[in-house]
Amino acid sequence: MIIIDHRRQEVGYKARPFKHPSYSKATSNIRRSSSRNSHPMESLSTKEKTSKDCNGDSVFENVVRAPDVPVYAVMVAYSKDPSPVKLNLGIGVYRTEDGKPHVLNVVRRVEKLLLDDVSATKEYLPITGMAEFNKLSAQLVFGADSPAIKENRVTTVQCLAGCGSLRTGADFLAKHYHQHTVYLSQPTYGNHPIFFLAAGLILKTYRYYDPITRGLDFQGMLDDLGSAPSGAIVLFQVCSHNPTGVDPTLHQWEQIRQLVRSKGLLPFFDNAYQGIVSGSLDMDVQSVRMFVTDGGECLVAHSYSKIMGLYGERVGALSIVCKTADVASRVESQLKLVIRPMYSNPPIHGAAIVTAILKDREMFDEWTVELKAMINRIIHLRQQLLDALRDRGTPGDWSHITKQVGMYTFSGLNAEQVAFMAEEYHIYMSSDGRINMAGLSAKTVPYLADAIHSAVTRIV
Repeated sequence: MIIIDHRRQEVGYKARPFKHPSYSKATSNIRRSSSRNSHPMESLSTKEKTSKDCNGDSVFENVVRAPDVPVYAVMVAYSKDPSPVKLNLGIGVYRTEDGKPHVLNVVRRVEKLLLDDVSATKEYLPITGMAEFNKLSAQLVFGADSPAIKENRVTTVQCLAGCGSLRTGADFLAKHYHQHTVYLSQPTYGNHPIFFLAAGLILKTYRYYDPITRGLDFQGMLDDLGSAPSGAIVLFQVCSHNPTGVDPTLHQWEQIRQLVRSKGLLPFFDNAYQGIVSGSLDMDVQSVRMFVTDGGECLVAHSYSKIMGLYGERVGALSIVCKTADVASRVESQLKLVIRPMYSNPPIHGAAIVTAILKDREMFDEWTVELKAMINRIIHLRQQLLDALRDRGTPGDWSHITKQVGMYTFSGLNAEQVAFMAEEYHIYMSSDGRINMAGLSAKTVPYLADAIHSAVTRIV
């Protein structure tokens, strides 16, 4: 079990009341100084500036260069590669058969409607975001007939995509929850640890992926969560686990739920891929709904980046399910104080797109049809890749490619093999061997299969 500790540092200050007389006196002094063509701080600042200019040092001289963020380093390497056959299978975005960014037809349709809406304004949204967006987002996750929603036990706030939702939730827990230990799956999305460490929380991991079977280490998962202290926070990925593509079955989720509730753990769900596994928006969130149906509390961070292709719009939401409506109301009041000093209030455009689609039955149906088509294509690409590797007689068992689900395949390729494929075949992916299946096409599958075959036969 990996343990990451992080010391929390809190800096407090005592607010001082604003005094008009002092302001008036200071203003008067500045005006008198200005009349003599000099600023009260001019001589001091000039000396400091002259000193710095003379020796050439920067006030930031001691800043250490940070390492590149891995997934973005892959993007940079890909962009600099002049090869006409280069292939980017790193960052998790959906591409067309031509390898181009994919914008859903229903999204383009909505944007035209928004452009023509002369009643639309660019006023600030409330701190918690667009009210209708929050309501519809909660219904998408928990179901329109959810007792928790009907009883006003759910508070939902619009956030900056999934990342912003997770960070907002982490900061809220750091300030208002008694237990500061968070359990993450091993492995997990590379950004997950950063959100919680930045909030001053302590990280531990639970077993999840079995590299031998390339599937779920379910017993290891239960054992680690069973030894977690009461009240610990546990981060779960709802579906399409990143980076492994391995999800628990519904029967396993029920066992996980029973353990979590018996231990008094607090579940925090990352819901970034709803609908991306089965093509059904309801089926893919059954795990969350199990935890809500039992009357317990939980947090859910949801994102529209992958499921609506709104990557650059940064639109998502954080929902917190509480025991009572009164608690939910108080939680929301504190979430406002978390959000206010970070970004004050969220942007309009992405939320307006999502709201228009979710509230209109025709556009909602159009979206689900497009989403289902995307998923079917990914499933077909998985089968194509498996067949191509088998046709080439590539050493090893590659059946996990079709057993894993969602956007990613945890290929089993090691860092040296990944580096070889980048150097020799201009194929870029995460060093842990994660392949973004949504970045492939029928035309590029054979080329990838050739590269994998060459890598595993030449580099052990």
